[in-house]
Amino acid sequence: MSAVDGKDAGTPEQHTTRKPAGARAPGGTHASESVSEHVGESFDDNAGENLGDTVNESVGESQGANADQPALPRRAASSIQLKGLHKRFGNEVAALDGVDLSIQPGEFFTLLGPSGCGKTTLLRILAGLEALDEGQVVIGGRDVTEVPPHQRSVNTVFQSYALFPHLSVRDNLAFGLKMRAVASREREVRVAEMAEFIKLGSLIDRRVDQLSGGQRQRIALARALVCEPDVLLLDEPLSALDAGLRSQIQIELLRLQKRLGMTFVFVTHDQQEAMVMSDRIAVLDSGSLQQVGSPREIYERPANAFVARFMGHANLFDVTARDDSRSDAIRLTTPLGVLTAQAPGTGSLLLLRPETLDLRRRPASEFERHDVLENHLPGRVQERLYRGSHAEYRVEVAGVSVQVVVNNRGGQLPEVGDQVDVVVAAQDLITLGE
Repeated sequence: MSAVDGKDAGTPEQHTTRKPAGARAPGGTHASESVSEHVGESFDDNAGENLGDTVNESVGESQGANADQPALPRRAASSIQLKGLHKRFGNEVAALDGVDLSIQPGEFFTLLGPSGCGKTTLLRILAGLEALDEGQVVIGGRDVTEVPPHQRSVNTVFQSYALFPHLSVRDNLAFGLKMRAVASREREVRVAEMAEFIKLGSLIDRRVDQLSGGQRQRIALARALVCEPDVLLLDEPLSALDAGLRSQIQIELLRLQKRLGMTFVFVTHDQQEAMVMSDRIAVLDSGSLQQVGSPREIYERPANAFVARFMGHANLFDVTARDDSRSDAIRLTTPLGVLTAQAPGTGSLLLLRPETLDLRRRPASEFERHDVLENHLPGRVQERLYRGSHAEYRVEVAGVSVQVVVNNRGGQLPEVGDQVDVVVAAQDLITLGE
């Protein structure tokens, strides 16, 4: 079953309700024209080749470049509300356990979590491919809980792409339009425009099994977009690509979404991918939402220990006592010693993010150690991993291992065996609940 086209590719199709031929996109232009005119260069084959550029630069370019090609208005029909979703498989496995979620029109929203957390089940419920035990799905203000897949303005790009290997690029792109009985002339125009958009116009008559993985990924995305859905669902569509191509497609996909103003719901287990691409992220575990927030909120202020560990934080230490007697700071007793914190929260676990720590060779000068809102923890370097732009350290402090990331600013980096101070500012200490 391919929700990309709302049909079962291997069985006869029934024509169902569809957008009228020549339906207009927001702003008075045809949606396929909008793609070609407003996104034209998104799939430049050279885009993303310089992978040394930072992610922030790439994202900034996607939002600020090409001022003469403004983003299309956000589609009101692309809002999503999920209310009290429950889904069980058999008597034991709760795939979703009371999920409530609101996704705004035009958001790039990511469902993030480990295998088996319920993210793909949630995506399939949005697509109409999985029935709910309990709850309600509302898209664009319309209750679609009982609406079949082919009657939802939702398309899906699968991890496996779900392309027809025996068909040409042209026929793959045209398949959904044909099933919707779009007039032949309009279908040809929209397919040609989409093929040019994905920079595969010269290969439009080639079979897809003769193309590379990156080209097939572009075809799968274009086939979903050519039918002009209000919501696009993406189920780990980049996981099969090599690292370089994956980074390139991430940037292209982000630029595309920003310019179209379409709601994207993206599933991944890759934390870095989620942070690069998302407006907001929902972290799931065992069918329950653990936290919903911006990438920065999820990474810098995880709601609990599960989110912190899943986002890669290893510096978690028990808080055994706290002293609130000072007006400007709180004293936390931990296995590392007594630390000074500012507004750390009320949790029983201390989080120290590795990139907020610094290493200074001992003995530190009195000037360096004068700031009372800066913690200095004496330790010894046990391990160093040199990464070029930065170095990753494992430092023993009071018999406990602490991970530290130090940017390579061109100076001398501490070596294994060096006696150092691990330095952390009071405002960088955060406490979490389990």
